[in-house]
Amino acid sequence: MRFLKGHGTENDFIILPDPGGEAGVTASLVTRICDRRAGIGADGVLVVTRTKESHEVIEHAAVAEWFMDYRNADGGVAEMCGNGVRVFARYLIDAGLEQASEFGVATRGGVRKVRVEPNGDITVDMGKPVVHGESLVTVGAQEYRGLHVSMGNPHLACAIGDPVVQLDLTHQPGFDTCVFPTGVNVELFNPVGTSRAVMRVYERGAGETRSCGTGAVATAVAAAALSGDTTGTWTIEVLGGTLTVVLEEDTSYLSGPAVIVASGDLMLAE
Repeated sequence: MRFLKGHGTENDFIILPDPGGEAGVTASLVTRICDRRAGIGADGVLVVTRTKESHEVIEHAAVAEWFMDYRNADGGVAEMCGNGVRVFARYLIDAGLEQASEFGVATRGGVRKVRVEPNGDITVDMGKPVVHGESLVTVGAQEYRGLHVSMGNPHLACAIGDPVVQLDLTHQPGFDTCVFPTGVNVELFNPVGTSRAVMRVYERGAGETRSCGTGAVATAVAAAALSGDTTGTWTIEVLGGTLTVVLEEDTSYLSGPAVIVASGDLMLAE
């Protein structure tokens, strides 16, 4: 099986081209591919399939030719991945599968419109964040309160007084399983001024990652709520670089770099 590897602010993905939806990618194969010692190593897998070939999203075939079938590193399927869709778009462009500067990508969280910027960055329309109230998370012995934000996938974005650089995120933070029965992505951030935040993230199914696109938007939403201005442009600093989030009344946008770094033949078998 052919593969490529790419990343968006060091949130890295294995790309598996499967236009006809015939590869039969399984959870066990995904976990082996994502293993950083016995596999290639990645935070997740992006399976590239024509939308019309997938019963999950076939209703979007008229507006998006390609479906981003995203799997977390633990093999579980996910609704959306903000950095993943930007890397997915970069692959489509580099492979000549999309020629326009703007096009739609089908995901389990709906169709996401992407745009190639003049500087090469990829911007994705992330849709309108949905706020479901507050909940608590435990990191070590510390308990933090955060905002429950849905970006198609669940997030708990917590502004904290402790410096995020000092947090130990080697273990999954504790959370209310009644609120998040399928798990949650946890963002812990320090607001910096009126339009900037420094963020770390523990992703559902992947552990701590160097970046998270949907998490960056959720963080911007939580930071904006604290500032009292729910619209505007936010700079989100993650371990792997910098992302820009624009919050508007009816939608949100995520922008940043997306690059393909390698390609080859996958020799792992079931």
